[in-house]
Amino acid sequence: MESMPYTTVHPAQGATRLVAVVLHGGRETSTAPTTAWQMSVLRMMPFAWALRSAGARRGLAVWRVRYRLRGWNGPEASPVADAEQVLEQVRLAYGIDVPVVMIGHSMGGRTALRAAGHPNVRGVAALAPWLPKGEPVEQLRDRRLLLAHGSDDRTTSPRATHYYAERAREITRDVRVVDVPGENHALLRNPGYWHDLSSDFVLSFLPGGE
Repeated sequence: MESMPYTTVHPAQGATRLVAVVLHGGRETSTAPTTAWQMSVLRMMPFAWALRSAGARRGLAVWRVRYRLRGWNGPEASPVADAEQVLEQVRLAYGIDVPVVMIGHSMGGRTALRAAGHPNVRGVAALAPWLPKGEPVEQLRDRRLLLAHGSDDRTTSPRATHYYAERAREITRDVRVVDVPGENHALLRNPGYWHDLSSDFVLSFLPGGE
């Protein structure tokens, strides 16, 4: 595909010390274009705003991504290619020494974890991630992970998230799993909790943030 994924950039105030890349969910299969008004895209806007509010003055830039296609689409994994292109744009914009943390919901969590091998990436927050059996973990070496899932989620599997975390711990020791009571796949119940959880994780990557 010749087109590029769409990005909305909220710049840091002053020098950029850290970049957050925000990735939305999608469908297992769809070659329809992603639009700005789809719920999966709109759902991540408050996350980007919360990150900007919490971190812009501390040097955090936020890049919110909109994939070209709505679906994962099997081995093509189109959102992963999009995420990797955006990570290269981030690297060109800020250099190799500026760390990146990715935040993804559902399919976006899977996408973020798949793209975590990029040299600028230091961590991933995957929220209610879609993690089918057999997802690779080798790319997670030396990355910090936050995996958060509703305990009764019926759209994606919290059990699969725990299984993935066990496998990831063979590659990297810094894996935190948060079980959130209830179904709440859409992150609409107590949204401030999810915003704070992901913002705190991202800001912990700033110097002196841990």
